[in-house]
Amino acid sequence: MGDLYMQNMIGSIDPVAFNLGPIEVAWYGIIIVTGMFLAVWLSIREADKLGIREDFIVDLAFWMIPMGLIGARIYYVLFELPTYLADPIRIFFIWEGGIAIYGGLILGFITMYWYSRKNDVPVWLLVDILAPHVMLAQAIGRWGNFINQEAHGGEVSRQFLENLRLPEFIIEQMNIGGTYYHPTFLYESVWNLVGFVVLMLLRAKKDLMLRGEIFLGYLAWYGLGRFFIEGMRTDSLYIGDFRVSQVLSLLLLITSIGLLIYRRFYDYPKPPYYSEGIKPEKEFREKKKKYDQRKK
Repeated sequence: MGDLYMQNMIGSIDPVAFNLGPIEVAWYGIIIVTGMFLAVWLSIREADKLGIREDFIVDLAFWMIPMGLIGARIYYVLFELPTYLADPIRIFFIWEGGIAIYGGLILGFITMYWYSRKNDVPVWLLVDILAPHVMLAQAIGRWGNFINQEAHGGEVSRQFLENLRLPEFIIEQMNIGGTYYHPTFLYESVWNLVGFVVLMLLRAKKDLMLRGEIFLGYLAWYGLGRFFIEGMRTDSLYIGDFRVSQVLSLLLLITSIGLLIYRRFYDYPKPPYYSEGIKPEKEFREKKKKYDQRKK
């Protein structure tokens, strides 16, 4: 009786953290904002070491974060278009759920590319700075799905979850309506956290990573993990019989590996090393321009 009582207590995580008058502040929002704040703070520190001013990263965040959220919503709506065309006002009801990380990454990247070109900051260097921190923010953000009991996988037994040596509060939060489910939020969070550590270790090796390779490594790592984890989820967006995120993950994985190989072994002139920062950019551009003119 006592064990059953404890399970019920542990499993009842309120998605609302607190109230500000009539406004409910959800744990999901707090967790997402925490991940974003940490990513921005880490990016400011790293950018400063490489010759990019602090206010550039702050200003970039003010553009990228809102556009990323808009992109995440648009992406989801486009793949559920018949539902939203039947009741268009619901497009703006984001509190009902329905944002997709790939949409956020796509529009966030487009915004970053535009802003970096506008301010003459090397795009490949900037994405290398941001990529590991974005992966960390994604690892944190998945715990918002845990609180909301969403983005889970198919049905499993309680014994299966116990065999994973999960703490009781995670096991019981995966008990939804009396049925236990795969904690795919946890699988992706751990995968992203390991990826963050790997990318940070590689980035710390002086004269090892060429500019752009950290970002391409991020795409390959995330694409590989998401491809398999997405296959376990029950809330995937589809195009015909194909899961959209699996298709996109596979494309990212293949493209990023192809670019890594091409830029490392076939492209010329070679990009500067990441650790060189912004300083050799002018020299690299001039060398690239002369080489391209000779090819013509």
